[in-house]
Amino acid sequence: MATAKTRKTTKTPTSRKRPRPAEAAAAAAEPRTRTPVVKTATRKAAAADPRAARVAARQRRLQDQEKAKDARAAKKAATSKTKKATQAGTRRQPEKMPAEQLAKPGNEHEMQLAPRFLAPDYQGSGKLKGKRAIITGADSGIGRAVAVLFAREGADVAVLHLDEKKDAKITREHVEKEGGRCVVIAGDVRDPAFCNKAVKQVVKAFGGVDILVNNAAFQLHCDRLEDLEDEHLQETLQTNIGGYIQMARAVLPHLGEGASIINTGSETGLFGSKSLVDYSATKGAIHAFTKALASQLLPRGIRVNAVAPGPVWTPLNPADKKAPDVAEFGQDSDMGRPAQPEEVSPAYVFLASPITASYISGVILPVMGGPRG
Repeated sequence: MATAKTRKTTKTPTSRKRPRPAEAAAAAAEPRTRTPVVKTATRKAAAADPRAARVAARQRRLQDQEKAKDARAAKKAATSKTKKATQAGTRRQPEKMPAEQLAKPGNEHEMQLAPRFLAPDYQGSGKLKGKRAIITGADSGIGRAVAVLFAREGADVAVLHLDEKKDAKITREHVEKEGGRCVVIAGDVRDPAFCNKAVKQVVKAFGGVDILVNNAAFQLHCDRLEDLEDEHLQETLQTNIGGYIQMARAVLPHLGEGASIINTGSETGLFGSKSLVDYSATKGAIHAFTKALASQLLPRGIRVNAVAPGPVWTPLNPADKKAPDVAEFGQDSDMGRPAQPEEVSPAYVFLASPITASYISGVILPVMGGPRG
């Protein structure tokens, strides 16, 4: 047996190139079957049914597209782990976030890495002098950064928040340090009665309103649409789009020519996010609401625009994701890092000021760190 096995597996180059005459004759006599029986049967079935052939071809194309998509995603993930984060500002910004998780709704003063909102290199020049602004969700994150720059540009600011009293107090201190008057009002923008009451309180305190920044938001990841609970869905819808409409409706009777409404959209409203289906839908709705309201209010001289940020380091993130995911937040963006609130807030000043944006309305301004966010 051993000898036979050795003879079978040990071949010389000559035996491979020149088969023996008897073997060659036997091979020539054998029928050659290059196509498996299954494939032949499939081809015959396809020939008999052209529709089946089209379906099969479409399935193959879809499979190829999915494979290509997976390859691109894997390449992007590999690149995001190795590429160097982009620094394009006047000072270096944090590139890697801490692995932390906060209880909802998330308090900024509890974060290990405090979001940067002061924009120390930004010099005010009176772009909003004498203006009176309402900012929802102004206790932290983007809202706080916008409140500080509005005050630096000469505006009085009303800070609306849900129930984050300590954070709201810090925002107020910084607004007043910039020289602006500040009122702090706690409540839920999902409640139309609160929206109306808050606007009246601001009008009484400041004598009127010139700017509304809709910024309050609710976000909660959900990987499967079937797992999206009704309570979760309603909180997202009523906060992110319902609250925006209700605040705009409440403030409109007090806005005159030259006034401005700015809504906070998102890159998810442009590209979507598979784990934030409801949130993405509301952000897309905010973009559409912005354009529609801009058309409606244009004859009244009231401009309506939106800012669509990419990933920004705010309490919203560690209050929504697990700690290991928070540590990688923003690394798959074009710049390889998330933005700090102070990098986004100047866009709101630009859109709010009649000095810089008197001819701009109905715009969705992307501040995403690159063309793909």
